[in-house]
Parts: sequence; C-alpha cells; structure tokens
Amino acid sequence: MIAFSDSSRMTAEEYLKWEALQDVRYELIDGIAVAMTGGTIAHNDIALNFNDKLRPVLRPKGCRVNVSDVKVTVEATGNYFYPDLVVSCDDRDLEATKEIRFPRLLIEVLSPKTEAKDRGIKWQHYRQIPTLQEYVLVSSDRILVECFRRREAFWMYQALGTGEILQLESVGVSVAVDDLYDGVAIADD
Repeated sequence: MIAFSDSSRMTAEEYLKWEALQDVRYELIDGIAVAMTGGTIAHNDIALNFNDKLRPVLRPKGCRVNVSDVKVTVEATGNYFYPDLVVSCDDRDLEATKEIRFPRLLIEVLSPKTEAKDRGIKWQHYRQIPTLQEYVLVSSDRILVECFRRREAFWMYQALGTGEILQLESVGVSVAVDDLYDGVAIADD
C-alpha cells in the first residue's frame, strides 16, 4: 500500500497539519510521510467481515471499532499508522475526532505488498503502545490468521486456519476464521 515516501523529515505536528490538507492518507514513519494506496477486493472483504463480527458486539460494551481511515498514534515513537481495524475501549478514545491513542486491539490485513511492513516496522512500533493487548494479522492470499497476544514481559504467538476459532481475549470476542474469509476469493498464483 506504499505509493511513495517523501524524503524530507517532518515532526509530528508538521505531519498532522500537512496531512489534513492531503487528498490521500499518509502514515508518518520515523519522520517520513508515506502515502497509502488502495487494497485488493480480498483485503477489503476480509476487513469488512472482521468489522461485521466485532462492531455489533463491542459497541454496546462501550468500545469503538474503526476501519482503515482512522489513524493510530504511537506516542512513544511519534509515529502515526492506519491499521485496517482498531479497537479501543479506553474512555479517552471514545470521543476522539482525529486519532486513536489507546488501542486495545489492532488488525492488519496482509497483502504481498504490505506484509513486510505490517510484520516489520508497524509491529516494531505497535508493541510500544502500553494499552495494546493483541495484534492480529490476516492473510489475503491464503487462509491464515495470526495473533500476537501480550503476556506481561513477552508476546505469545498463535496461528490459525480453516475450521479454527480466534479467541480475542482483549475484547472478549470469538471469531471463526472461516467467517473472516466468507465470500472472499483467494487468488491462485
């Protein structure tokens, strides 16, 4: 989803003012604005399926569920990212209008172009968010869901496939992996 990156570095304040005037979304990674591009149909379908499973259950519990147009701040590093889904149950985020600062759950739908970034630089920064309890990666080119779950001083890893259930402990929701891929055409390469 990276279109290009600008070679001039920005502060967080400069980025926020500048990005508000842009026609496309940009993430701020180590002072560099990185343009985001559209995803595939499979990517979109998976994100919508995940949203359909989470939002109706979590909204009544006082949590907000947002999709890809909402940025998340990593205050420890001064970076801003656009995950595919973000869940926050923190009162400080319930009235947010510009960004989510206290996410409990972040979800990225992987594609061949974004997988390295989502597993690498984003995960490196996301781990530094104190309120983050789970990070979920969902492949869009095969049936595979991976969950990283915070356990005090370390992160536990779990991989799931067809017929398995993802237990999102951070928000108390169970989601069948098959439901995330409902109606999704996986391309044969």
